[in-house]
Amino acid sequence: MSSSNILFLILPFLGALAGIAIAKIIPFKNILGLKLILSFSGAFLLGITIFELIPEIFSTGKKQLSIFVMSGILFQILLETFSKGAEHGHLHSNGTNIFPIGLWISLCIHALLEGMPLSNQMELTYGIVIHKIPIGMILYFIVEKINISVITKWSSLLIFCLMTPLGSGLVYYTDLFSNYQLEITAWVVGMILHISTTILFESSDNHTFTFKKIGIILLAIIFAFFL
Repeated sequence: MSSSNILFLILPFLGALAGIAIAKIIPFKNILGLKLILSFSGAFLLGITIFELIPEIFSTGKKQLSIFVMSGILFQILLETFSKGAEHGHLHSNGTNIFPIGLWISLCIHALLEGMPLSNQMELTYGIVIHKIPIGMILYFIVEKINISVITKWSSLLIFCLMTPLGSGLVYYTDLFSNYQLEITAWVVGMILHISTTILFESSDNHTFTFKKIGIILLAIIFAFFL
């Protein structure tokens, strides 16, 4: 296994772990810069999708791949009925001591699927790593508020961290998924399009953009273009 393939597996795990560590060190939800990190990650993911992924999947001339893009958008909307928008920065506490199994499963499914195109997309890997930091923070804040055992809490967080590397590994090591690489990538493109555009609008108070946020978004798009 090459060093680049190892990075596909390790970097997303470290991104999610970094987010959890930051949330553990700074235990309050309104962390300075969280919305800016979300804006950067959303703009970077959108840039990678527009500049790299969409040209790649449609260069084959397979128009039917657009069906998978639209399916990815709709599937992400379905996931968010359970996750309550945690993928793009919403933080909700259920006010009980019951583990939010629906939210956790939806985030894990999202993480698993977004890892599948990473086996041949280093640029997307960087975007997912940045995206994982605020999501790891948000998931930690949600789990931390629930009165559950330490083992349950950290097991759920660790499993979430492992889902994106698992998605990459499934495509890299199994023919069942690798034979449908384009279709999977198109599906994930749809998911990313929905998430990234939602992040850009919902990470802004009252849907307004400050000069600082606009600068962060432009910087992320420039990075995505030249990466």
